[in-house]
Parts: sequence; structure tokens; C-alpha cells
Amino acid sequence: MSTMIELTGLSKHYAMGHSDVKVLQHLDLTIRAQERVAITGPSGSGKTTLLLILTGLETPSEGKISIAQQSLYGMSSDDRADLRRRHIGIVFQSFHLIPSLTARENVALPLEIAGQSNSRSRAMTMLDKVGLSDRGDHYPAQLSGGEQQRVAIARALVHEPELIVADEPTGNLDEKTGELIMQLLFDLNRDSGSTLLLVTHDNDLAARCDRTLRLHDGKLDPQQLSHYNTNGNSYP
Repeated sequence: MSTMIELTGLSKHYAMGHSDVKVLQHLDLTIRAQERVAITGPSGSGKTTLLLILTGLETPSEGKISIAQQSLYGMSSDDRADLRRRHIGIVFQSFHLIPSLTARENVALPLEIAGQSNSRSRAMTMLDKVGLSDRGDHYPAQLSGGEQQRVAIARALVHEPELIVADEPTGNLDEKTGELIMQLLFDLNRDSGSTLLLVTHDNDLAARCDRTLRLHDGKLDPQQLSHYNTNGNSYP
């Protein structure tokens, strides 16, 4: 099976006054295509920074990174944006929907930016997959939190990305709605054959993935790098 993500000696640090704040320290990691990997760890451990680097929204201070067998080293911001459009779908904790656009228009937006055809019909097909075919003409303010997150998932997956990155996607939802959203995300991930990288504080949720990695003080726990959850591959 091919490699989807590869990190070698990845570090990120910021200069703050006379201090150098180390957020990520010498990470080495390989994630295979179609794997479902959870990243856990306390607040401030570097999880969100790692996701920003993996999606090309930030650049590392040191090290190498490749996504979908493409090296991000030396890429311009436009090239990284193009990589996201072609290969990556991002689901945030905050839905980040555009309030002036309908659900259908929000979902169609990535396709329209990429200049792809049939954006309207493809958006409606994706809304149907997340159970919102009857809400396409509604604006975000007219939708519940769970519905907004479903629209956000539809938008993240409408261009059929090889990699889905989800940053605490149920953090703003109640427990019941959060469970439904995660079931939907796992189902769509399984059906599309994509790779799923999930940041979560929920150990039960992490246990549904094939592998759990723990970040602590900017470092990956070496004891968890090769640990596979016994029930990961059997999750429906």
C-alpha cells in the first residue's frame, strides 16, 4: 500500500522575544494510504500546529514532509493551495461556512474555485450522502449545529480527496449529535477509500481508528507509534 503522509525530522518553533518556543520537535512519521489515524494529546502539545503543517497552511522550521507523494519543501503558497484543492479535505471544529451562501453553494465552492464542471449537481449529490438533500437552499443560520457540520463535511469531501483531516470535528456538538457526525465521517471515509487523520481528545473515538498516536510536548510518544487498535479495521 502506498504512503499518504511522510514526515522526516519535522520541527516547528517560534521566536518570542529572546526565547525560542519549540512546538514540534523532530517528528518522524509515515501514514499509509487508507489508514485511519487518531492523534491525541493534551492542549498545547502541538496537535493543531501539526495539522496546519500537514495541510500546507503553515511551513515547518526544519525537516521534510510529503503528502500524496508530493514534497512540500520549497512549494509556493499557491502550489500548496493547489495541493489542498486536489488531495486534501479539511473538517474543522468550527464549521467555517460562509453565512451568505446556501448549503449547496457552500459545498459547491471548492469545485467552483477549481474551475470544475457540474459543481451544482455534485454538491447536491454530496448533500444527499450526508442526509441534507432537502436543505440545499437553506443558509447556515437556518441549520442546526449538527446540520452545519454535515454541510462542512460535504464541502470537505465533494472533490473526492485522498486525505481527510479532521480537527476535533465534534467539539462544538452535543454528545448524541457528535456521535452521529463521527459515524457519518467514518462511513464516508470507508466508502471513498481515503486516508483519515483525526485529532481528538476522546479516547473512545480514537479507539475506532486503526492507529493512535500521542503528542506530548511536541514529540510523538515512541511507545504508540507502532500500536494498532485491535478493533480499528472492523469498525463499520
